[in-house]
Amino acid sequence: MKQFVWLAVAGVLAMGYSCTPNNVTVENSFEKYFDSNHVTGTFGLYDNGQGQFFVYNLSRFKDSTYLPASTFKIVNALIGLEKGAISSSKMVIPWDKQVHTLANGDTLHEWNKDLTMEEAFKVSAVPYFREVARRIGVDTMQRWLDSLGYGSRYTKAKITAANLDTFWLDNSVKVTPDEELGLVKKLYFDQLPFRKKTTQNVVKELMVRERNANYILAYKSGWGMDEKGKSIGWLVGWIEENKHPYFFALNVEGTKDTDMKAVREQILKSILKQMGFFEGKK
Repeated sequence: MKQFVWLAVAGVLAMGYSCTPNNVTVENSFEKYFDSNHVTGTFGLYDNGQGQFFVYNLSRFKDSTYLPASTFKIVNALIGLEKGAISSSKMVIPWDKQVHTLANGDTLHEWNKDLTMEEAFKVSAVPYFREVARRIGVDTMQRWLDSLGYGSRYTKAKITAANLDTFWLDNSVKVTPDEELGLVKKLYFDQLPFRKKTTQNVVKELMVRERNANYILAYKSGWGMDEKGKSIGWLVGWIEENKHPYFFALNVEGTKDTDMKAVREQILKSILKQMGFFEGKK
């Protein structure tokens, strides 16, 4: 069942488009994909060409905040490249010699080696980007977050020496799903306050996960735990067909043992398939 609604002013500003009661559609049909995976959450997609926004669970999308987890690597990479903490996507940070594992004890072999920024972004290596944050420093990080308005929907994001390399993981800074969608939309159109060629274009290319004759699918994932021990998952990015971009943010909440990596991708691709993507006909 579809229902037309008025999107909150905060969401309009975050996404950077003109919103009216006629271009926002609540898609309750997406609920089945969350239910079948035994999770809750929200999904929003903005059709840039038509100015249409499709959303499931509107209140969660525009009003609720969550730790960004590794979706913050988008911003961390942008700041790092802009300020020289990262010299290029090929810059190597040596392995810290700590054996990193998942909560279930499985070894993260892809983290346990020297990595370039490009490799670290693709495998979402936390140690690499914690080091990048340390190289950026508290004052510079705070200035950029203030400039971007990142994580400041309800309270200003506050960076300290104690949380500089963990604030996106430990719930001390939180974002709404519509803030995430607004960020990737601005990145796609080079509308963020970073250099185009050496910063924004580099990060955009890092986000591409699938590219073929029918579509380009680009996103950054995120996975962390909230204060109550619930698992929070993200996929934020865009899908492009026939040179037309559609921007999305998926936010998923489940139990601690949720296979978030599999669940979030299954939900995203199920929704996009229902909407007619992947065939190059959009």
